[in-house]
Amino acid sequence: MRARDTEGFNLEPGQRLLGKYLVIDHLGAGWEGEVYRVRELATGIERTAKFFFPRRNPRDRAAIFYARKLHKLRQCPIVIQYFTQERVVLKGQPVTFLVSEFVEGELLSAFIRRQRGRRLSPFPALHLLHSLARGIECIHQMGDYHGDLHTDNIIVSRYGLGFELRLLDMFHWGRPRAENIHDDVVNLIHIFHESLGGAARYARLPPEVKAICCGLKRTLILRKFRTAGQLREYLETMEWEK
Repeated sequence: MRARDTEGFNLEPGQRLLGKYLVIDHLGAGWEGEVYRVRELATGIERTAKFFFPRRNPRDRAAIFYARKLHKLRQCPIVIQYFTQERVVLKGQPVTFLVSEFVEGELLSAFIRRQRGRRLSPFPALHLLHSLARGIECIHQMGDYHGDLHTDNIIVSRYGLGFELRLLDMFHWGRPRAENIHDDVVNLIHIFHESLGGAARYARLPPEVKAICCGLKRTLILRKFRTAGQLREYLETMEWEK
């Protein structure tokens, strides 16, 4: 990555873009770009804007692929809704950014850390896993996958008896294969395990929970749950020992 890519775009709060958007704050950064919260000047509505590093987005391939993927999955409630693509000159070079909905909430990783003991008890953890499995099942039914599920790219916007979740970055290169679907399922189990306190708490978990985690062994997980749909169905019909 070139030096100016590495340094980032460094957009400042209050900065105006294209006479249409006002930068509010910086939300995060990744391998292919940076994400900011912006406000539409015409409507006052807050949006999320993802700016792609030019080196990571030759001929706009990454931005176009990502936009098409979000559009394809627009009927899946767990996926952030895409609105439009824009182009602006930053640091002397044209930069493409995608505008999508802004979702209030906090990262799942932060949500877990502020729980008592920095972990969830089995009951809310099972609700979390069910919400994730249901959301990923929708993506799989659309013939696609996430590809990079972890607690730092999931937003918790509501929780209680159920969780309302949204996904952030999605891996978007290549056509979906069975291996991609399996990776998503295994990652769901890893998230569940992490939410319960990880290896430090595993020995004290109920047997019903351990039966889901499968010792985090990929072969055992996939023998039991080949798809997110199978995992969801298992959670909806599982029985607890008395």
